[in-house]
Amino acid sequence: MQSIPGEDLVLDRKGRMRIPLVDIVARPVEERVADFQATFLPLTEEQARQAAERCIHCPDPAPCYQACPVHNDIPSAMWLIEQGDFVGAAEVYRQTSSLPEVCGLVCPHEALCQGSCVRNKREEPVLTGALEAFVTAYQRANGGVKIQVGAPTGKKVACIGAGPSSLACAELLVREGHAVTVFEALPYPGGLLIYGIPNFKLPKEIVMARLEDYRNAGIEFATGVRIGKDKTIDDLFTEGYHAVYIGVGTGVDATLDAPGADLPGVYLATDFLIRTNVDPALLPEEKKEVPGIGRRVVVIGGGDTASDCLRTALRMGAEQVTCLYRRTEAEMPGGKKDRELARQEGAKYRFLTQPVRFIAGADGRLGAVECLQCELGEPDSSGRRRPVPIEGSNFTVSADTAILALGYWPDPIVGKTTPDLTTDKWGQITADKQTGATSKPGVFAGGDAVTGPDLVVTAMAGGRRAAAAIMDYLKG
Repeated sequence: MQSIPGEDLVLDRKGRMRIPLVDIVARPVEERVADFQATFLPLTEEQARQAAERCIHCPDPAPCYQACPVHNDIPSAMWLIEQGDFVGAAEVYRQTSSLPEVCGLVCPHEALCQGSCVRNKREEPVLTGALEAFVTAYQRANGGVKIQVGAPTGKKVACIGAGPSSLACAELLVREGHAVTVFEALPYPGGLLIYGIPNFKLPKEIVMARLEDYRNAGIEFATGVRIGKDKTIDDLFTEGYHAVYIGVGTGVDATLDAPGADLPGVYLATDFLIRTNVDPALLPEEKKEVPGIGRRVVVIGGGDTASDCLRTALRMGAEQVTCLYRRTEAEMPGGKKDRELARQEGAKYRFLTQPVRFIAGADGRLGAVECLQCELGEPDSSGRRRPVPIEGSNFTVSADTAILALGYWPDPIVGKTTPDLTTDKWGQITADKQTGATSKPGVFAGGDAVTGPDLVVTAMAGGRRAAAAIMDYLKG
């Protein structure tokens, strides 16, 4: 971490503790549910400086620095922001993060940097996430962003998947001078940043601008190419690539083994979000039709994807939007902030509720969901108390649309078409935690394809660690 310049000029900590909080402000509910634009208003320059002045500059290593998966030097960034050096602060983030403009918006800051801020002991913490988003947006609007490219090494690397993990890996490799091609099965790069996270949480133009930085740095994107189907990893080596990084994420939705799950009106979360949140020009032909959801929508699941589906359904005009979750709110894996926003916008929650059957209406489409009431039993392997259905407690919930947001599995095709690549029983790729090295020489992996579903920032961190290992490997 950098030292703070001019210690004698730094406000004393008691003075900083008295600086009032300037919180981020959401657009009025009635306004934001009428469109898919960003939920929160950006900070002004004055608000950003005041928000940064609230940092009391803890002794190294600061708790926020330690809580960040990529160890952003947040105290130094705060110092630069309060001095008005917004571009300098953005560059501090870019030293350790490949996607700071994204992480400033989608990271669960309350569970990471912001949640570790010592000011939580007495009042509201420093707005670390909003300030990261502010300075990176300011930098792009006032001079732009450029990835420095190293002298060509003559080495070629293929990155499979164009999501956060592969993008992070590709950035560090091109900085070293290696030629990088990113292969993506969908028509446009970005992975879940484009196809999974709704625009009201992460505006697409922010992702597209960062992708343009990558193109300007010489990174090539080969879209519409599914590795394992259109070509294999061994084919890539035959084509002259010296190393391969697998960052395909976990793009296969978990399903619910229940009668009627194949009825019209029952959607998997990814399919629903893609069809409703993405410009049709970026979609494969079979995904371009926007679903008609009717008046009553239920979302089954308790993670962040469930919140995204609830809020999307409300923006599509649904009158009754209900989350069905088989545990209590205390066991929900998704972020509290997203649930609060969903509630503000009109979503309802029914806890200790286990769907067991999807019932067709007179038109053959979904008409209701049969459920069982649950109670909590002993903890399962995740540490959460196990939901136990109560026999005979059946009841129905009327629904025109049901969305299954039950989690994700990795696509097994890469493992199945690479015989010497070791995967576990769930299809996740086995890789060294520090280097990303797999059982196949020259092949590295990271992100959700290795860890299972996790955060954008942890996927990015995995890609950066693997990039360092790939650089060593390419040196022979």
